[in-house]
Amino acid sequence: MSASDLRALVMPKWGLTMTEAVVVKWLVDEGADVELGAELVDVETEKILSAVESPASGALRWRAAEGSTIPVGGLLGVIADADVPDDAIVGFAATFEAEFTPETEAVAGEGPLPQYVEVNGRSLRYLKLGEGGEPVVLVHGFGGDLNNWLFNHEALSAQRAVYALDLPGHGESSTNVGDGTLATLAQAVADFMDALELPAAHLVGHSLGGAIAAELAGTAPDRVRSLSLIASVGLGRELLAGFLDGFVTARRRRQIKPVLEALFADPALVTRRLVNDVLQYKRLDGVEDALGAIARNLVADGQQTVSIRECLATYPGPTLVIWGAADQIVPASHAGGLPERTHVEVIEAVGHMPMMEASARVNQVLAAQFEGRLTA
Repeated sequence: MSASDLRALVMPKWGLTMTEAVVVKWLVDEGADVELGAELVDVETEKILSAVESPASGALRWRAAEGSTIPVGGLLGVIADADVPDDAIVGFAATFEAEFTPETEAVAGEGPLPQYVEVNGRSLRYLKLGEGGEPVVLVHGFGGDLNNWLFNHEALSAQRAVYALDLPGHGESSTNVGDGTLATLAQAVADFMDALELPAAHLVGHSLGGAIAAELAGTAPDRVRSLSLIASVGLGRELLAGFLDGFVTARRRRQIKPVLEALFADPALVTRRLVNDVLQYKRLDGVEDALGAIARNLVADGQQTVSIRECLATYPGPTLVIWGAADQIVPASHAGGLPERTHVEVIEAVGHMPMMEASARVNQVLAAQFEGRLTA
């Protein structure tokens, strides 16, 4: 037996500020056989509750206690074959713990940090990870920010530079959204690319961000290497009744919490910290007006008023559409009737936030899209 016969399941790092997480619930029994990529345990960070996946196939021979707080990189479990002796498992865990050094606050704060760029009188916040390759620009949805990609950004940046930005009126970018139309927001993304000297990029957009990305692909197709839409608006009329208005007008926890819970197939994923962060953002001067202006351009009488289907019909590049089958905000049926060259991926038991609820699958499909390995 060698050390390679045993694999450590460690606490991942999601986002720049994460240093630890709490073990909430194990999804498999100790001793059970598991496959590579299987979800093993739910952990709660300061931002959100998410599942940690198995780094290898084998048996889950040891696991940390539920309720324990594990630092980033710390030992959550041990994967090994069933015939590996128990004392070898105990010894492996003891050695790992003895040699492990948790991140300090100083170490956790090192590395890439968000930056700001002035674009036509607006300050836009963005985070760049990775170097080289054809760049990727990640565009979040209504009320979101660059942290919506915390489960994807680092993974996607292994082979290329990946930029996540805060749209105008969102995160820490300027609240000036102009008339709040798709055209204006798409131009802001194009101007952002100009400012960072990105003549073209793979665009990935979620919800509102999907419609913005498609708008840019329709008006300036030479700037879009590929187009990836995640639960995008603009492909149908239906929208969860009261969702946008509820997000815009909510000022208290009891008002915003059910709105945020509707984003996920599992409402338990919405943590207290997530609720507090959204409320803090919404209390910033100008945010409510900015969101209201955008919402008025998206919805009237409870239905979507924008369409990106013509943009998709004319855009000549590779197009990917990802949807959660359990999306309560925008139904997955909107993924139907798209151009034949479109690759559609519908993920079961996932809501409006596939990049968070099914990050491993989304990252896998997006990587294939960037590398030209997808077929319609």
